[in-house]
Amino acid sequence: MRIFCSGIGGIGLSAYAAYQHACGHTVLGSDQKESDLLSDLRSQGITVFPSQKAENVPEDADLFVYTLALPKDHPELKKAQEKGIRQLTYFQALGELTKDHSVIAIAGTHGKSSTTAMAAKVLIDAKLDSSVILGTKTQDLQNRNWRKGGGNTFLVEACEYHRSFLHLSPKILLITNVTGDHFDAYKDMNDYRSAFRELIAKLPKDGLLITHGDDPACRELMDHAECAVLDADQCELPVLQIPGKHMQQNAQLVLALADYLKIMNASESLAGYRGCWRRTEMKGTSKEGALIIDDYGHHPNEIKATLEGLKEAYPDHRLICVFQPHTHDRVLKLYDQFVTALAAADLVIIPNIFAARSERDQKQADPEKLANDIAKGSSTEVTHTASLEKTEELLKNGILQKNDIVVTMGAGDVWKIADKLISF
Repeated sequence: MRIFCSGIGGIGLSAYAAYQHACGHTVLGSDQKESDLLSDLRSQGITVFPSQKAENVPEDADLFVYTLALPKDHPELKKAQEKGIRQLTYFQALGELTKDHSVIAIAGTHGKSSTTAMAAKVLIDAKLDSSVILGTKTQDLQNRNWRKGGGNTFLVEACEYHRSFLHLSPKILLITNVTGDHFDAYKDMNDYRSAFRELIAKLPKDGLLITHGDDPACRELMDHAECAVLDADQCELPVLQIPGKHMQQNAQLVLALADYLKIMNASESLAGYRGCWRRTEMKGTSKEGALIIDDYGHHPNEIKATLEGLKEAYPDHRLICVFQPHTHDRVLKLYDQFVTALAAADLVIIPNIFAARSERDQKQADPEKLANDIAKGSSTEVTHTASLEKTEELLKNGILQKNDIVVTMGAGDVWKIADKLISF
């Protein structure tokens, strides 16, 4: 089969492309921005075009797979339509790819990637030859976001955006939490939770739901399951290298899965888990001796959990959070929660807001006002710098001190600052 992937640099679609290539299919694709993911795809023998235009799409392609971020008038999508090439979104394609496997899906508002990465390590250590597709890179997958196994089990991270995860047919479902996000795609919390209820309804009678019974929202979801249910909160907390209560809760889900699958020594596997890309990722130290950490957190609950975990792990250190809000829509709808969550740091630096393509003509959030409001209600020092470059300059010219903890946080390109602060 000849597969073209538009937006192949996306964390999910890149994994799908690499997996299909490993299966022997001819895979090629395109993306607008260069990245390490694209370099890795090219190293595997996948053709990647550095720009997106109609002529990239071969007329003899059998399948056109695209990211949901693609606009309807995108030249590659229009070419596929004109030529009658079959088109699937990434999650439609993932659902088709995994339909004949025994699927373990991990869903939830937060913690999906870390939980999937933890589960992958436990399954690999137990010699279960599982396939994996997740939304980050991890050392246990050779710093990649996929694995082609020879067994029938397929472990996947399941995203709720636009109900995408309903294209999957899981046998086992792990739900981390349902605190709410993506309100550009959901009208309210009830609509958001209804998507999870629909996913639970897809579980077969002999399937399994694993979630946190102590969480009222998760408990409500448990009541909708017509299959077996496991309460992960009944599992003992393991020793982890990654700080934070939220990481312990993720690990509990994996321990419950391991118990069900009769995997021994899962706690030992988790004790050796070293984290994954952009999830409380320890990057190194600056020339001043500050520890540099990078994190993908972009929702207030994620931010609060990560910052509190770091404060607990490093109680005698100053915690600096360089936070780049991700999308104006999220900031405006969760404004007060952002103000409260960020106050957990000692110093917050807000460079800019990373906007989505679709937000160009929509209402814009004010990052300077956000900074002022965080400072107004707390003892936290807050600065708005207006750019990544000015933020880097501020940190390098006198702000950083020995024993500081610096976490760059957000789903945009704030990670670039972390890379530039590290002293080699």
